[in-house]
Amino acid sequence: MSTPTARAAPMRAERNPAFDAWKSQFRGRAISAGIPANVVDPALNAAGFLPDVIARDRRQTEFTRTFEDYIQGIVASDERIAAGRAALSRHNATLRAIEARYGVEAEVVTAVWGLESRYGTERGDIPVISATATLAFDGRRGAFFESQLLAALRILQRGDTSLANLRGSWAGAMGHTQFIPTTYQDYAVDFTGNGRRDIWSDDPADGLASAANYLSRMGWRRGAPWGVEVRLPEGFNTGLAGRGSTRSVGEWAGLGLRDMDGRNPPDHGAASLILPDGPRGPAFLVFQNFRTILRYNNSEFYAIGIGHLSDRIAGRGPIRGNFQPDRHGLRVGDRQELQRLLTRAGFDTQGADGVIGPNSESAIRAYQQARGLPVTGQPSRALLDMLRSRA
Repeated sequence: MSTPTARAAPMRAERNPAFDAWKSQFRGRAISAGIPANVVDPALNAAGFLPDVIARDRRQTEFTRTFEDYIQGIVASDERIAAGRAALSRHNATLRAIEARYGVEAEVVTAVWGLESRYGTERGDIPVISATATLAFDGRRGAFFESQLLAALRILQRGDTSLANLRGSWAGAMGHTQFIPTTYQDYAVDFTGNGRRDIWSDDPADGLASAANYLSRMGWRRGAPWGVEVRLPEGFNTGLAGRGSTRSVGEWAGLGLRDMDGRNPPDHGAASLILPDGPRGPAFLVFQNFRTILRYNNSEFYAIGIGHLSDRIAGRGPIRGNFQPDRHGLRVGDRQELQRLLTRAGFDTQGADGVIGPNSESAIRAYQQARGLPVTGQPSRALLDMLRSRA
């Protein structure tokens, strides 16, 4: 399972004799693992060495998103919420049937779909055999990706899809809900009953049902929330927060925690307190379903994102706590305004999403140079005030 998907640029295979030699050696291991030569040979013959895959595997994040950026800009943007409600309406019969069979709410499955592949519009177009073979050959996580490559070959052996259709992300995550091959092997289902577990099809039924089956097998509790937003009392010991500190809701209430309307939090079993934006930001008591989402992607931002997006798709309201500013003292609205004002001044940031990436940094440097300022490429409150004064 992945982080929110970005549309991948086409990748070009390059000749690499060492990679070809590695494929020859791997062929014997694959056949010894019980995969017939008439499956292994066409797949490996078609597999190309993709240096861009290795670059993506090693690349450090170019910039760090704040919790506000992640929730407001990615997970629960107005566009993604609206698209999620439309997707739920369009596929309501299928999603409700999946809910009835696996016990995972339709809104939750829709949220996974929305965050993993933007409701099926960004499923990835990189050949999975090439990607996993390249990463297995590279060796940094060789054993893991060799297991993924073997699982991908077994998908072809079983006939669930064709070699040409076996495509996904640079790391081999596939289909509407971005299953890696080993997860596919263990948890994908044939919900349509056509004899194939087809998570790649334009029909999302098998992909959505597979995600629900996975969550169900990981311990999802139907009818229970993932978490609830809470207020902390003055002077609360935030050292009690974290996944490793679990208490009953009664104990948390005894420590002064209340829901956002001042009532005792609802009791849905053992709970942990999560402070994703620091002690002054939004706070959440999280339950079993939060821990289940973490099995899909072991990131607290991700688990809160799935839970919150599912809430918004279901018609519940936004997070009410105060998001905290970034290290420059700016909120997402400030950064969006900064981008708009720079572009208006003739220094194009290529959009105003509030994320200060390479395009925005380049525009800031150009503006600073043109104005005789120290050239840092970094946003600041002073820069925003200067742009406002000249607007």
